[in-house]
Amino acid sequence: MEINIYSKNSTYQKFETLKTNRNKRYRCREFLVEGVRSLNEAAGNHWRIKSFLFNKASLSDWAKGMIRNIHTEVNYCLTEDLMRELSGKNDPSELMAVIEMREDSLESVKLSDVPFIVLFDRPSNKGNLGTIIRSCDALGADMLILTGHAVDLYDPDVVVSSMGSFFRFPVVRVSDNRLLYTYIDQLKKRYNTFITIGTTAHKKQPVYTIDLTKPLLLMLGNETMGLSSEYKSFCDVLCTIPMSEKSYATSFNVGCAASILMYEITRQRMSIDR
Repeated sequence: MEINIYSKNSTYQKFETLKTNRNKRYRCREFLVEGVRSLNEAAGNHWRIKSFLFNKASLSDWAKGMIRNIHTEVNYCLTEDLMRELSGKNDPSELMAVIEMREDSLESVKLSDVPFIVLFDRPSNKGNLGTIIRSCDALGADMLILTGHAVDLYDPDVVVSSMGSFFRFPVVRVSDNRLLYTYIDQLKKRYNTFITIGTTAHKKQPVYTIDLTKPLLLMLGNETMGLSSEYKSFCDVLCTIPMSEKSYATSFNVGCAASILMYEITRQRMSIDR
C-alpha cells in the first residue's frame, strides 16, 4: 500500500517526532533512518523495515529496487519539499525508512569461543557512541552493552556516526545492574578464566601488561565522570593507557581510548593465533 502526503499532516508529524523525540520513538518502538549505507545494512541484516518514504520523481534504480524487493506494511510518497525538510542532510536523501527497534536481550547474543565484550557506562555524546559501535565492529568485539542513563541508541546521529555498523553489530541496553551482574556471573561460570577489566585515566596497570587473550568484559566510563565507583569495585583489574610524561593532556577522548584498548586486545589475540 502507498499513501501520498502533500502537507505536514499528522502522519508527517509522526515522522518528525521519530527523528527528534526520544520518548515518541520508544512509545512506537520505531526509528527513522536515511542514507544508502545504513539502509543497505538494515536490509542486509534483516531489520524489519515497516515503511519507506520517498519522492517518486527522483528515485534511482537502487531506491526503486529497495522499494520493490523489501516487503513493508505501507509506504509514503512525499513531496520534494517535505522530503528535504525531513532529511538531516544538505543533499537530501532520496529514500528514508521507518524501522522497528529490536528487543534488548543479553542472552540472545551469540558469543565467540573466547568472548570479547565491551560495556559503555552512561554515554553522553552521540558521536562517541556511534564511533565506539563502529570500533567494536571493526576490532572484533562480540557485543556492546550500554548502561545507565545515556544518549539514545536510536538517535539518528548515533546511527549515522556508526557508518553502517549499527545494523551489523549487537548493542544491548541494560537498565538494571542486577541483570548485568547476573549475566557476568554466568559468564564466569561458563568461562573459568573470564575477567572484567575497568578503565581509568589515573595511573593504574598499563593495558599492555594484562593478558587480554582470555574471555573478557572491557568497561568504559562516561566521558566526563569516568567509570562509576560501583563498576570499578566490581572489576578484577583496572587498566590505563600510558601517556607521555611530557603530555599536557591528562586523558583521551573516550572514543579514542576505546579504539586503542580494543586494538590492544585484538593485537594480543592475533599474536597468539599466528
